Amino acid sequence: MTTDSDPIPVTLRWAVWLLRGEAVAVGLIALWLVWADLTADTTVGLTSALLVTAFAVAGAVALWALGAALHRRRAGARAPAIVLQLMLLPIGWYMIQGGMGWLGVPLMALGVGVSVLLVAPASNRALGFS
Repeated sequence: MTTDSDPIPVTLRWAVWLLRGEAVAVGLIALWLVWADLTADTTVGLTSALLVTAFAVAGAVALWALGAALHRRRAGARAPAIVLQLMLLPIGWYMIQGGMGWLGVPLMALGVGVSVLLVAPASNRALGFS
């Protein structure tokens, strides 16, 4: 049995868990979109519906893959993960503007929080940044 002499720091571990949690949430939304596509009464916007569904599936896969890469301490995965997290800021802002502040504010906080975890000094050291 081998033991890891240099365990993943708490900041990076939390970032990975949150990315994987986001991937599961987006995956569940993608499943709902697949169900909605299959049970739709009309096929007028079928192309658009399928593109939105594919985008959700790709987002879930990307979030999971980035979480896995960061868990393996791949430094190149940090920047794309931060970009995806910062994309939550305009999404949350427009949710707040649309009267869904109860969801927009936590999304914005999640995006900022995961970004902060990814640039924390302990995460930097674990990913090989000095």
